[in-house]
Amino acid sequence: MPINFRKRGFFKTLKLLLRVKLVVPMLRSKSAPEITARGAMVGMAWAMTPLVGIQMYLVFMTWLFSRKVCKWDFNLPVGLAWTWVTNVFTVPPFYYAFYVTGKLMTGTFAERTTYAKFYDLIMKIVNENGVVEALKATAAVLIKDWGFSMMIGSIPWIVFGGWGAYAWTLWYIRKRRGTLARRLENKQKKLERKIETTQKKFEHKIEKIGQKMEIKNQRFGNKRKAIEKRLETTISEDLDAVEKRLDGNE
Repeated sequence: MPINFRKRGFFKTLKLLLRVKLVVPMLRSKSAPEITARGAMVGMAWAMTPLVGIQMYLVFMTWLFSRKVCKWDFNLPVGLAWTWVTNVFTVPPFYYAFYVTGKLMTGTFAERTTYAKFYDLIMKIVNENGVVEALKATAAVLIKDWGFSMMIGSIPWIVFGGWGAYAWTLWYIRKRRGTLARRLENKQKKLERKIETTQKKFEHKIEKIGQKMEIKNQRFGNKRKAIEKRLETTISEDLDAVEKRLDGNE
């Protein structure tokens, strides 16, 4: 389903995209926070390279190599998701930032190209379909002076971007899981209190029923004793009457 920028507004749409593309894969991850954060770090590191179109494949190859050779694992879906940071909207400004950073690092900042010319070239790469075409277009740019400056300039972005993605993801996942754990603990405590309250009410009702039964038993016992006394009195009176009659007959 396409997202309508006009209907939602640019910033709301951007916030939604960031959540769907970056945050949701992190929340769905069942890995340890460190493994998930590593995925974000690798994805962000490759996203901060001027290799548009093949970044997801590079993340996958890194995952295979790191698991088999280095015995170092990270969450692959999260890594793939974080390459979205450099997308069709953000590639031109990001790559120009790499280019300008490279010019600063090589001391040729005064010879930099304007953003308009740079934008047209980068969009040609972005619009290429397929891995082979993307590689050809990327290689054509990297051969030029722009490509050298972009590669050099991307290094600080790779380091700080990867580290920032790792630190933020680790903090966010731990905070999120801690919040969920506290919520679950609070729910459990509320449930325990509810069960305890219900149990006390039930015990109180049972106690009341027992008291009522005891009162009824006492009343029943009193009535039975009264009836027994009446019967005893009646029988005694009848016996006296019979004795008197017998005495009178004699």
